[in-house]
Amino acid sequence: MARPGMERWRDRLALVTGASGGIGAAVARALVQQGLKVVGCARTVGNIEELAAECKSAGYPGTLIPYRCDLSNEEDILSMFSAIRSQHSGVDICINNAGLARPDTLLSGSTSGWKDMFNCLKPEDVAEAVIYVLSTPAHIQIGDIQMRPTEQVT
Repeated sequence: MARPGMERWRDRLALVTGASGGIGAAVARALVQQGLKVVGCARTVGNIEELAAECKSAGYPGTLIPYRCDLSNEEDILSMFSAIRSQHSGVDICINNAGLARPDTLLSGSTSGWKDMFNCLKPEDVAEAVIYVLSTPAHIQIGDIQMRPTEQVT
């Protein structure tokens, strides 16, 4: 069901990085449910292809377009944007989801700390925040949202 305020984004193109699972997949699904064309990219696209089929069979008004892109490879990035520019005339919304951050280094951090970070938020919580931002009135621009679970120390 389309959320009020999302009509202006219908049939527009969103790029969601890291769309093969977790937050990226949840955001891609939520945008397709709202009627957007979504290019979902990741290093492997099998999960995105499955999600695209799921969205289509569910009758969502948008479309999910899987695209293989390794964001650590500049050639992949340039190729992806070239394809998007030629096939879709550009990107209207970019959800740059790929990547993580922790205050401690990978070698000094505890495995439980890393696991907690991965499970800090539910993917659907972040997807809901994206839909909220996009559904605000056209004269409002939200530049940043910081989300953290209530039990996370700041």
